[in-house]
Amino acid sequence: MRTQSRVIAGVLAVALFTQLTACGTLFYPDRRGQIEGKIDPAVAAMDAIGILFFVIPGLIAFAIDFATGAIYLPGGQSAQLDPQQLQRVIGADGKVDQLALKALIERSTGHQLPLDDPRLIQHGGNVEQLAAFGLRPAA
Repeated sequence: MRTQSRVIAGVLAVALFTQLTACGTLFYPDRRGQIEGKIDPAVAAMDAIGILFFVIPGLIAFAIDFATGAIYLPGGQSAQLDPQQLQRVIGADGKVDQLALKALIERSTGHQLPLDDPRLIQHGGNVEQLAAFGLRPAA
């Protein structure tokens, strides 16, 4: 009987410990402070597992994650470039200089983009898009 109570106590301790660490606030401290966004399914699933095993710790995990904003996926970032800067990366033949564009993006946003990645999909523009940037098509 003594061994059985130790096993039960061990299982309860492990289960409670996993619920304390299943909180998105502990896994993603950088997400704290968000007030809205898309809910991260991984964090929601971890909190839901807490409700399945122990109702109170699971509800507390959900409450903490919603209160801190850690349950939300990180917000998207965007950056805009000045059309005058974009004109500098377009050559005389109307083609975009990939290296100059990569350097411009890195200077403006601080992020390095893999423009030579084979998974990158490049779309061609049209005359209206060029006109929106104040550019003239060169054929």
